[in-house]
Amino acid sequence: MTATAKTPEDLTRLFVERANAGDAEGLAALYEPDAVLAYPPGETTVGRDAIRKVCEAMIEHVPHFALEPLTPTVLSGDLALTGTRSADGKGGRVQVVRRQPDGSWLRVIDRPEQP
Repeated sequence: MTATAKTPEDLTRLFVERANAGDAEGLAALYEPDAVLAYPPGETTVGRDAIRKVCEAMIEHVPHFALEPLTPTVLSGDLALTGTRSADGKGGRVQVVRRQPDGSWLRVIDRPEQP
């Protein structure tokens, strides 16, 4: 069985692990079925199937992902705002995540590139 995010912050670690393993299906599983991904730059990708396709292309072009420093998580009930600082210190990434009925967390909105 594939690991699930037990905390909002787990999603970042799982994303990096799955990306480095070349697991586009596993990456897409970190998103709700109707999630929105603001990627590629200037575009919006909607839905888990479309996100999987974007992840497949991303994995082909990015040889390695590094775990970046987390920003403080902001919680409000079953919603959380998570993020990381980019490794080069020139931007960040933000996500809105939601607690699922089983207690795990999935991404609802993901903006991976933010100046």
